Amino acid sequence: MDSTRRHILDLSRRSLLRGATAAAGLAAIQPAVARRVWANPVFARYPFSLGVASGDPLPDGVVIWTRLAPDPLSGGGMPHQAVDVAWEVAEDPQFRRPVSRGVALARPELGHAVHVEVGGLRPAATYHYRFRAGRETSPVGRTRTAPAADAAPARLRFVNAGCQHYEHGHFTAWRHVAAEPELDFVFHYGDYIYEYRARGNQPGAVVPMRQHQGEEIHTLDDYRNRYALYKLDPDLAAAHAAHPFLVSFDDHEVDNNWAGAISEEDGSARFPVPPEIFALRKQIAFQAWYENMPLRRAALPRGPAIAAHRRLRYGRLADIHVLDTRQYRSDQPCGDVTGPACAEVARPDAQMLGAQQEAWLLGNLADRNAVWQVLAQQVMVMPRDLGDDLRGPRISMDKWDAVPAARVRLLRGIAERGVRNAVVLTGDVHNAWAGTVHADAAEPRGPGLMTEFCATSISSGGDGSEQVAATPTVLRRNPHIAFFNNRRGYCVHEATPERMEVTFRVLPFVSRPDAPLENRARFVVEAGRAEVTRA
Repeated sequence: MDSTRRHILDLSRRSLLRGATAAAGLAAIQPAVARRVWANPVFARYPFSLGVASGDPLPDGVVIWTRLAPDPLSGGGMPHQAVDVAWEVAEDPQFRRPVSRGVALARPELGHAVHVEVGGLRPAATYHYRFRAGRETSPVGRTRTAPAADAAPARLRFVNAGCQHYEHGHFTAWRHVAAEPELDFVFHYGDYIYEYRARGNQPGAVVPMRQHQGEEIHTLDDYRNRYALYKLDPDLAAAHAAHPFLVSFDDHEVDNNWAGAISEEDGSARFPVPPEIFALRKQIAFQAWYENMPLRRAALPRGPAIAAHRRLRYGRLADIHVLDTRQYRSDQPCGDVTGPACAEVARPDAQMLGAQQEAWLLGNLADRNAVWQVLAQQVMVMPRDLGDDLRGPRISMDKWDAVPAARVRLLRGIAERGVRNAVVLTGDVHNAWAGTVHADAAEPRGPGLMTEFCATSISSGGDGSEQVAATPTVLRRNPHIAFFNNRRGYCVHEATPERMEVTFRVLPFVSRPDAPLENRARFVVEAGRAEVTRA
């Protein structure tokens, strides 16, 4: 990797070492696998059923992805043989101006997924790509490279979206994302799949409009089949084919509300899951996530650990810090409820990012080369008092509110480094929020330190509503919060050197397909002023 690429994609030293070790391990088995390559494959069904995707753009390249799965809901339906997959990148969708091509090996060990790290491309340029296996050709994908390291782009346009429960509704929002013009990337904050059993399998349950298969997922085939179920959705596939993604994970890619080495069931009286057993589930879940996402080799899991945090740079306009708020965090205190803060909330050693990731982020923020510093993560940073006048203050124990010591360290680090244009991207809660984060989060008054925009869910929670019963009380008790909406949808961000505009797009329903797109609110953050203003 040359100096420019090192400058653009900063992975932790540990990530690179793990990626190099993993790549070396794969290289070691290459001769043995190569002898078992399925020559001239003929597939019983179309092998590119899961579509194509691209991600993690650099100025000179991008990752392109596919996975061979002629029988996608039965483990993929591929033999235990490797397959040569040809790939091609061109400047036009008809491939009359090809610029790069090659052959990648789809390995059975990785579910016959293909991750090609294409290089030698022009900065800030649009390309088209496709794959071939045997006589079959994949759909065509479109992607875009990042601007050069020293470039000063006039604009950066991206989407923040996630939380797509298959059983809760249609993915119509992804069709609208696919149609968004001139996106540089889509940040998927997580909850790409949900691990739960089919709702119709539960006693007394109403069969949902779309249903998971079987019980809660635990095995590698279980996770592969669940990803396949979601990726077969044509609206999600269209969004992947239209734009490069920066992907992260939240909890449901593994297990609801997991925290570090602790599973949701760890404290269960009936079925406790000790950390050493949960580690096996994490290993399986991370492998399936890697197999199904457009990620670089540096993210290849090593046992129950994966290096998911990374920085991508868009010239001198924006740095995107993709964070992991699950793998290194402390366990949720106070029984992981929404309620009053117990003594455990005040732990001085509480973690959300973990010491190493926290130091990595603050080190990156000290390098103030870009106008905007975007913290792309999962759970809400801004304080939220969810109580009322009768019960008093209440907080969610899964969010930064429950680890105030970690939040103080983050905010103090941002203030000490003089970061003026920090913007937080969030998801997880299935509502849309916008607000200002102050240097003292416990006293949200005076000048802000950074702003936060929380994208609602794609489908999780069902149709939703304009408000919930508590909306007026929440807004009254939290004057730093400018917006709280309960519809489904996503956020569009458009950054220039002078300002960032954020539009909350919503759908009136997800219980049936073809919902129209509506703009519910638009906010502006002026460069140098950490305050959310309604446009």
